[in-house]
Amino acid sequence: MNGDNGTSAPHNAQLRALLFTDLCDSLQLVERIGDVAAAEFFQQHDRLVLGLQQQWNGQLIDRSDGLFVLFERPIDGIGFAISYQNAVDAMGHERGIVLRARAGLHVGDVLLWDNSAEAVAHGAKAVEVEGLAKPMAARLMQLAWPGQVLLSSAAEQMARRADSELPWAADELRWKDHGLWRFKGIGERQHVFEVGIRGRAPLRRPRSGDKAWRDLPLWRRPAALFTEATLAVALAVVMWTLLRPAPAIAFAERDWVILAAVSNSTAYPQLDSSLEQALYISLGQSRFVNILSELKVRDTLQLMQRPANARLDRALAIEVALRDGARAVLMPTVLELNGKVRVGVEVVDPRTGQTVYTHFADGNGLDSILASTDTVVKALRSDLGEALHDVSREQKPLPTVATANLDALHAYAKGSDALAQERFDEALLFFQQATRLDPQFTFAYIGQMRLQYAMGNVSAAGELYRQAVSGRTRLSARDQLYLDAWGADFSGAPPQRSAEKWRMLTQLYPDDPAGWMNHAMALFAYGDYDGALADMMPLLERHQTHRALVLSFVGRTQLARGEVKAAVAAFKEAGALPNWHGDMLEAVALLLDGEVQKAHERSEAITSRGLGARMEYGGLLALQGRVNDAAAEMTQAVEQCASVPELCDILALQSLAWTAQAGGSGSRVQYARLLDRTLAAVDEGVGAAPRHRAFIALSVAYHLQRAGLDAELRSRRPALQALVERSTDPRLQELWLLLRARGELDAGNAEAASALLKPLANGTLYQWHVLQLDIDRALGRDQAVQRRERWLRQRTGMAFAEDAGALVLLPLNVADARRLADAASAQQAAGAP
Repeated sequence: MNGDNGTSAPHNAQLRALLFTDLCDSLQLVERIGDVAAAEFFQQHDRLVLGLQQQWNGQLIDRSDGLFVLFERPIDGIGFAISYQNAVDAMGHERGIVLRARAGLHVGDVLLWDNSAEAVAHGAKAVEVEGLAKPMAARLMQLAWPGQVLLSSAAEQMARRADSELPWAADELRWKDHGLWRFKGIGERQHVFEVGIRGRAPLRRPRSGDKAWRDLPLWRRPAALFTEATLAVALAVVMWTLLRPAPAIAFAERDWVILAAVSNSTAYPQLDSSLEQALYISLGQSRFVNILSELKVRDTLQLMQRPANARLDRALAIEVALRDGARAVLMPTVLELNGKVRVGVEVVDPRTGQTVYTHFADGNGLDSILASTDTVVKALRSDLGEALHDVSREQKPLPTVATANLDALHAYAKGSDALAQERFDEALLFFQQATRLDPQFTFAYIGQMRLQYAMGNVSAAGELYRQAVSGRTRLSARDQLYLDAWGADFSGAPPQRSAEKWRMLTQLYPDDPAGWMNHAMALFAYGDYDGALADMMPLLERHQTHRALVLSFVGRTQLARGEVKAAVAAFKEAGALPNWHGDMLEAVALLLDGEVQKAHERSEAITSRGLGARMEYGGLLALQGRVNDAAAEMTQAVEQCASVPELCDILALQSLAWTAQAGGSGSRVQYARLLDRTLAAVDEGVGAAPRHRAFIALSVAYHLQRAGLDAELRSRRPALQALVERSTDPRLQELWLLLRARGELDAGNAEAASALLKPLANGTLYQWHVLQLDIDRALGRDQAVQRRERWLRQRTGMAFAEDAGALVLLPLNVADARRLADAASAQQAAGAP
């Protein structure tokens, strides 16, 4: 056999782990990099295989495009396979190409014998291996996707018991059960498993073929029970196939695509960004197809150590798609052909690099480009598997949903690009230019609205919302719901209404990050930290953008929940990602975790500090006992504040509070003036602005009360009560209860104070828990005091993290946290339990 002349030495049957690997698309590799480079590659590959054999105690039996290796133990086979895949991937990265390997591992009895020296000299292998285990391992390898390691049940059971011997941490290693399969030529059903590294392994169902297929249970095979139904279904399938070809790519609902750079052969370079933006908007109308955002692509490029603005050509787009798990790459083109302008999109399968189909549409002149884009996108959505009636019902023409003005679309695209690079002032100018060119361009109004709101210009954002909502019917269903959620806030509706709208967006469009992020922020703002954290989890999936921002928000939420170490870990992970600018609460988390020097380094490293970060920095200084420094920081911030009036008022309040805590004087008149100013400003603006200003006014009043200036409140109490009575904001109601209960406690009526708080079973504000502690202490409830003190000490992070009135209560929170910490230190020094 295989050149044996009868002088080989037969061996008895032995139990071995058999590994087959395959270097995917190795023939195309030679074509792409050339003979010389390919020869160098395979020499490096052979050295790699030799090194891995020695590391994992493998015996190489055969080598061509793939490998056949024997091991004494399956755990060594897994170590070899994963190490081999990682190394092959790195070798491809060095050459600017995508290289993946697949593998199959089985354990079974095999016959081994050495071929004679004469047979080896004539080209035979040194060792022959035969037995049923060999085709089993080969079938497993053929089932695998690129980058996948599949195992038989026997291999999985033996390896799982020894996985601690692998060099990867337990939380890095992933195991997945792919169920029962049938292999051609093998009678028994086979259980198939997968193993791999988190974030790298496909962890997806293997591909069926003519040599292996899934063994579905009987209840999943009605054809086996109902012959007539089978014939009817078969007839329907035949008719469907005749009328509409099956998709050439196995695309599933909620799969993702990536948009490559436009190949523009016209004389109009502005069409690059315009056509790309048109495709984003048009494809964005589908709830079946998800398109990776520009921000996500930029982040991935930076993780690949490529420039964030690198041109996404075919090779690079495929590499990004494989890394981010995108199912297809869309290659758009625009060219002039025989007096026509042709818009086309080529659909590429990133696993094979092959074009599976192309759609194009011709039109006359530049004005035809948007209509041609619509035609192409409809065909794309249909061929990717979306039902034709859904496409027809959901897709609105681009000139309607966006703009018919290419120059306006170009300006909008430039604004979106500037926004992605956090050049906010420039983005605003581009969006404004887009609406000047087309006053009905609703998307451009929404872009301006978001920017103005983020900069604190709520009134300007509200006016832009009204302009956007006048063109609401031009938007897709998803964008209408997005605008409605904003509208609940701008209209002054109860906060719960806004949260419900965002929640609806997550339910109807689960892959849209806007719904999850805004719903999480709404929950966080009202103290539902558990709910906010749960909403963040979908945003940490591989396809989502803003990962650093999401991790920062996760860190803040965990800090509010008292999970300091988890918060530190989340901030650290965010810091390792591109586009990270730091978060002052990371320094707070480090300080609470006992890392004083690191906390100082992190706080000083954040050189670009907005007003919120400056307030948090002041609180951080005060928590360390540097109250004078905190007062100086806020006083300087007040002098430099020239933006939004209510933010300047909050800074002024913090400056007063820190100065008072540092022993300063003369604050009575300043507090009173500030309260009058905030009360007068409550009704300015529209939508949520009055509610926000009302919370600030009540917070200023609470600061006066805590400073012992309750006499200043008597004449102003009716105005404060009127604010509360006309509002449905639960946090405003809670703060009013605190104001009343604190007044009773200060007057010596602890029982009355307790009765006032009783309807609110468990407040959401840090100050509610502080007041409840003070009431329990006044009433001599020793056990309740101990429980409350422990709870508050564990939630020191909440004093910083809670998002009530833009940190207006922060100085009181920090002062109370310091009071508790000092008391605990004194008890410890005195030897108290």
